Amino acid sequence: MGQIIKGKPVADFISEALTTEVKALIAKGIAPKLVIMRVGANGSDLAYERGALKRCASIGIETEVKEFPLDITQDTFIDEIKKVNQDTSANGILIFRPFPKQLSEKVIKYVIAAEKDVDCFSPTNVAKLMEGDKTGFPPCTPTAVIEILKHYKVDMKGANAVVLGRSMVVGKPVSMLLLNENATVTITHSKTKDMAKVTSAADILIVGIGRAKMVKPEFVKEGAVVIDVGINVDEQGKLCGDVDTAACIEKASMITPVPAGVGSVTTSVLAKHVVEACKMQHNL
Repeated sequence: MGQIIKGKPVADFISEALTTEVKALIAKGIAPKLVIMRVGANGSDLAYERGALKRCASIGIETEVKEFPLDITQDTFIDEIKKVNQDTSANGILIFRPFPKQLSEKVIKYVIAAEKDVDCFSPTNVAKLMEGDKTGFPPCTPTAVIEILKHYKVDMKGANAVVLGRSMVVGKPVSMLLLNENATVTITHSKTKDMAKVTSAADILIVGIGRAKMVKPEFVKEGAVVIDVGINVDEQGKLCGDVDTAACIEKASMITPVPAGVGSVTTSVLAKHVVEACKMQHNL
């Protein structure tokens, strides 16, 4: 029987260190601030926003939410982003995606200031992620995966890590972060032949494919560490991940639950990026 490894202890550990850092910054007259820019009021965006605001408040980070109507024009939205870019009191910017159809992500991602882009929207930060440049900000969710592995003392160096999913949200960035930790990385996806054969060779299995309880015991190597990044709703209407946790825990040595796993660490990583951005902008 494997160990369920929850996100809360990881999130709390990160937050405690950040609270100390923020107090030191405030003592110097510097107040870290996050600006959230949201178009419309999507339920999942609002849920994440509530968590982010609560986490930032507990750490001492100032926040501001800028909500815009669903029918906002692209030019107006770009102007609003530019205003926050130029606002010296704002250290971090989080822009919720996906956008309504009149807003082009391909255009807007070049507008956000890279030094304030705390969730890797800007192509500059994507490039820094690829290069292993620590001055950039990788996406918060893949970073949360690495934080969990480190907290629970999972040795990534030389480990055979398999990533199930190739999206820019999870799969590709988490692969780069694992490479930076000297893991040997394989990416699998919907077109992979004999997927279970590939994933069952993994010492560390990261799953983010968006299919409820798809990963069964035959996908998991005996003693593997399984990190489930999926968020779905099962046939009973309950939140679940991409991994059939109840079935796979017999084989895995460690496994993250859904909910209370990776998602609970993401807002702490967001806060950490805001503090890092603030320090860089003040040359600290």
